[in-house]
Amino acid sequence: MSLRVKLIEHTPNPEKVIAAAAKLCYSAVGIDELEKKLDDESAKRFLNMLMSYGHESPIEHVSFTFAVEGVSRSLSHQLVRHRIASYSQQSQRYVRLKQFEYIVPPEIEKDEEASKIFVNAMENSQKDYDKLTDILREKYLKDGIEPIAAEKKAIEDARYVFPNACETKVIFTMNARTLVNFFNHRCCNRAQWEIRNLADQMLKLVKEVAPILFKHCGPSCVNGGCPEGKMTCGKIEEVRKRYI
Repeated sequence: MSLRVKLIEHTPNPEKVIAAAAKLCYSAVGIDELEKKLDDESAKRFLNMLMSYGHESPIEHVSFTFAVEGVSRSLSHQLVRHRIASYSQQSQRYVRLKQFEYIVPPEIEKDEEASKIFVNAMENSQKDYDKLTDILREKYLKDGIEPIAAEKKAIEDARYVFPNACETKVIFTMNARTLVNFFNHRCCNRAQWEIRNLADQMLKLVKEVAPILFKHCGPSCVNGGCPEGKMTCGKIEEVRKRYI
């Protein structure tokens, strides 16, 4: 199953909101007068200056909500490490997966023998899940548990056989400051391939909505040296061309 990313909601006029919040810090006038003076052009000029300084606290005022499908549980385990965010994920505890989708790493997919082993492992996981669900459900029914509750309790334990490759769906919200940090880490060549693909697609979507706000975004080396030390990919110029 292929990756699908949608930006389903965001703060209206995000760049103007940030400019107003930042200007307020240095303005003697009230909010109403400040808003009157802040037209689109002045907001853009001020935001350009703000982002070039790396002044990030005002950008916490705006947020972006994404809906993501076609990602693995392996990716979602990495995603939730970005803690200043809100997440809603499809539950394997309440949703019975009668035929689970899975994500195949590209290097495995390109190798015929590796791909065969991988697909076989996925099919066996589904068969074992189905068998465990049936065994446990029958056990709970014999114990006098109602059918709906018996099914729920059965899949609650049977899901443990599912692999990290199991496809999942997530809706999550991040403020702009968290997103900048996310892009710094996850657009990097050294990031794991799946979450790097996600980060790249997310960056394209937010740039359409707030191009000035995210103009300098990408891996950390876009705006400075590589923070990876001896682990650097050694392709800073190539990376910069891709993101600037």
